[in-house]
Amino acid sequence: MRAQRERTGSGSARRGVALIALALALGMATASAARADATVLGRFLEGLKSLRATFSESVADAHGKVVEQSSGELLVLRPGRFRWEIHPSGQSGAGQVMIADGRNLWFYDRDLAQVTVRPMDAALSATPAMLLSGGPHVLEAFAVSDAGRSDGLDWVRVVPKAPDADFRDALFGFAGNTLKRMILNDKLGETATLNFARAERNAPVAMAEVSFTPPPGADVIGKPAQ
Repeated sequence: MRAQRERTGSGSARRGVALIALALALGMATASAARADATVLGRFLEGLKSLRATFSESVADAHGKVVEQSSGELLVLRPGRFRWEIHPSGQSGAGQVMIADGRNLWFYDRDLAQVTVRPMDAALSATPAMLLSGGPHVLEAFAVSDAGRSDGLDWVRVVPKAPDADFRDALFGFAGNTLKRMILNDKLGETATLNFARAERNAPVAMAEVSFTPPPGADVIGKPAQ
């Protein structure tokens, strides 16, 4: 049973890293990068300082069968900080939380009472999550294209240029200047669809919300940078 839970947690962590990499590509690109992109994504990035969003997530396997449903919250505070928290449907005290505090990346699996921590530069150097560190040219790591309009939303397609990326591509759906949906296709054939019930630009995000202290009794793996 423990092995099964560990595999489940790893899958959630893998999807979480990819999703956060994409979300922070939104949250941490600079205005100059935004102006260089004429899509609705570029317009969304212009002047973005923070993002607070709640969402529901549905994960389908390569055959289109829904294998996981959950809900969660995403907080972004530029530069270099975020909180991604997700709960399986009907289990508010379970699930995972991933936090970048500007120096370290923390992943807390509540089901396993286990915390994994790595310095951000070491944790993110060889994956699409390298975008978590932001930078003035973050969008240069993606091929960004207009994907047209459907379901009442304007879509942008984002494809990572790195050959070792954890995901194949992603679609962002906007209603005006509001992020409404994100669809991520990973290299294992799974598709994660996030529907945002609320996505507030430049909403207040307290520093405490994007900081982390391991809870008492949790196993801690790794050593944080000081």
